[in-house]
Amino acid sequence: MSEQSKSSQDPDHTPRVVIAGAGIAGVQTAVALREAGWRGAITLLGDEPHQPYDRPPLSKALLLGPADGATFDIDFAALGIDLHLGRPVTALRPGAHEMDTAEGPIAYDHAVLATGADPVLLPGSEDRAGVHLLRTLDDAERLRSVLAARQRVVVVGAGWIGAEFATAAREAGSTVTVVEAADRPLAGALPAEVADRMTGWYADAGAELRTGTRVAAVSSGEVALADGTTLPADAVVVGIGARPATAWLAGSGVALSPQDGSVLADDQLRTSVPDVFAVGDCASFPSARYGRRLLIHHWDNALQGPRTVAENITRGAAEGVVYDPVPYFWSEQFGRFVQYAGHHEGADETIWRGDPAGASWAVLWLRENRLAALLAVGRPRDLAQGRKLIEKGAALDRDRAADATLPLKAAAR
Repeated sequence: MSEQSKSSQDPDHTPRVVIAGAGIAGVQTAVALREAGWRGAITLLGDEPHQPYDRPPLSKALLLGPADGATFDIDFAALGIDLHLGRPVTALRPGAHEMDTAEGPIAYDHAVLATGADPVLLPGSEDRAGVHLLRTLDDAERLRSVLAARQRVVVVGAGWIGAEFATAAREAGSTVTVVEAADRPLAGALPAEVADRMTGWYADAGAELRTGTRVAAVSSGEVALADGTTLPADAVVVGIGARPATAWLAGSGVALSPQDGSVLADDQLRTSVPDVFAVGDCASFPSARYGRRLLIHHWDNALQGPRTVAENITRGAAEGVVYDPVPYFWSEQFGRFVQYAGHHEGADETIWRGDPAGASWAVLWLRENRLAALLAVGRPRDLAQGRKLIEKGAALDRDRAADATLPLKAAAR
């Protein structure tokens, strides 16, 4: 039900949107609601005591410099956004239209679930001194002191976060060993023929990469691997993935994925219960573009999804807006700017642009002759043009697409 229709039924009632989570998805939803014309109340609930901040710098600039630039430059009071810090939501009760917190329940007309994702922990290391995660501002602050001391660091996990932290640690002068259970870095994100081209980046930066081995135990000053090797470690950084932060929704009636625990939002980011939406890292959604449900743990999704939620709350169900973006993310690692757009699973052809042994190259994935995804290393123009081609569903001329001297847009048929 739209704001206008609720207000017409009860002129004295001020409709309220309550947003659980004050990360980028929650903050952007609050701001987007005002931009979309929402005139009711907005309550934003954050777990942490800090003013809302951006997360991408945590694994990049903030590890080596001050945290001042991370805080969002938003005047919440001026926008009429009621911000509560250090007040996590503990339960959702759709029948009563209330969210529970330690300070008491908060009634809502519309609720937005934007609780993000929780890092996966290394079994047996939860309470170990010297074991770190990199998910929050406090995590980054603790790790900054580790890097300042130029300690011996073992990074568990060679995914995006692991590579970015290893990059910062090497820049700070730390000795770095990265341990990955899979046979290559980025095993869960990219095909082997692409990820294999990135393996040498670690050695080039002076970091040791050990693949195909698991961590058996972490103790004071060392990490024991399953192959019997013991690595000296003044600090251990765990980056082995994240899961949607949805455990608090147990018993709420909100449908969750049995595979990954994400909120099963529809193509308008509505959940299975009335008047409740979900956005960002905690939610998956069906993509008509790719013919499958997507769970995207990247900044751009947390930035774009809130606009759809805001429009759908403000307009009401009769004028729903569908969310079907071209996924996008970037990573800065070992002196390279890596960008990705689209979704390569289901592609039936791969095209290389440039020499992957060089400083700049790209790989394209096609499905039925149309560009479905691309990875660009040091080629931002390819990424910008490719993203537009994916949005258009453009077919490509293969020979022109493979010619790295031509603009990628010149390959469109």
